[in-house]
Amino acid sequence: MSPISTALTVAAFAAFAVIGAALAIIDIRSHRLPNRLVALAGASGLVLLAGAAVTGGGIDALLRSLLAALALFAAYLALRMLSAGGVGGGDIKLAAVIGLYLGWLGWGSVLVGTLAGFVLGGLFAAAMLLIRRAKRRTAIPFGPWMIAGAWVAITLTVSSP
Repeated sequence: MSPISTALTVAAFAAFAVIGAALAIIDIRSHRLPNRLVALAGASGLVLLAGAAVTGGGIDALLRSLLAALALFAAYLALRMLSAGGVGGGDIKLAAVIGLYLGWLGWGSVLVGTLAGFVLGGLFAAAMLLIRRAKRRTAIPFGPWMIAGAWVAITLTVSSP
């Protein structure tokens, strides 16, 4: 990867970190993922990763990112259709954004990040039930867990040799 491609990739993931943190905080407080912020995360990632691809990061990584974004969007849309309100529209859009970023790193990262989000969210929900701070029908924001799962995958990918 060229220095420019590396810088653009780092900038993309830095933008995701900042916007993702804001999205997590907002979702915890309001159970909403604002379209503008989700779109900003996606658009900034697309522009910066496309720039990284054409400056030496590889068009194959960009194509994989786009496919992963589409795959996670479709998977979360299917989950929404199968669940009775368990997955919100913001979660579906955020899934596409997370797919874009994790797809850049590889299919393994997409799988790990997606599964980690579900595991972390499930553990949190179970803990809330155990300490009686929630009931079976209590709404729990899933966006923060999706983002945390993505960062588990990013961290594991970047830290592995």
